[in-house]
Amino acid sequence: MPTFITLLIYVLGGAALGSLMILTGIPAGPLLGGILGAGMLSISGQLDVASWPLGTKTVLGIGIGTVIGTGINRDTLGELQELWKPALVITFTLLLTGIMVGLLISKFFGVEKIIALLGAAPGGTIGMSLVGAEFGVGAAVAALHAVRLITVLFLIPAIVHFLAPATGANITK
Repeated sequence: MPTFITLLIYVLGGAALGSLMILTGIPAGPLLGGILGAGMLSISGQLDVASWPLGTKTVLGIGIGTVIGTGINRDTLGELQELWKPALVITFTLLLTGIMVGLLISKFFGVEKIIALLGAAPGGTIGMSLVGAEFGVGAAVAALHAVRLITVLFLIPAIVHFLAPATGANITK
């Protein structure tokens, strides 16, 4: 099957499940649905492995970064004046925890140290996969982050609803 058709099927599969996930009210449902839709097609073995044109991931990463960046405004900067200390504590705690977990995973499960460290790093799937690709372990790192991301997207909204119920805010959008 031509590469373009294969990619189109992956995009349609991800878009279909991503669109359905909008109806669930799960935060980041479209993202989760896109991951699951394309992932299920890939796992099925019915399609060739996706081979994206050079620069596609970079362009998509820039697009996602731009969407996130447009949410930063003067109010965000005002909040950061209050939140910079917790932000630093969170960042360094996640870094240290990621390093410790990565080293433990490597030791007890025999996973290569580079894969375990990058897989336990508190970065996004795309970013850590790109770093992993530079070390020749991008697919393994992407797999670890995909499992983490899917699990977090399923569990954290329920935990937040339980531990910190919304006060009039609609957090499902």
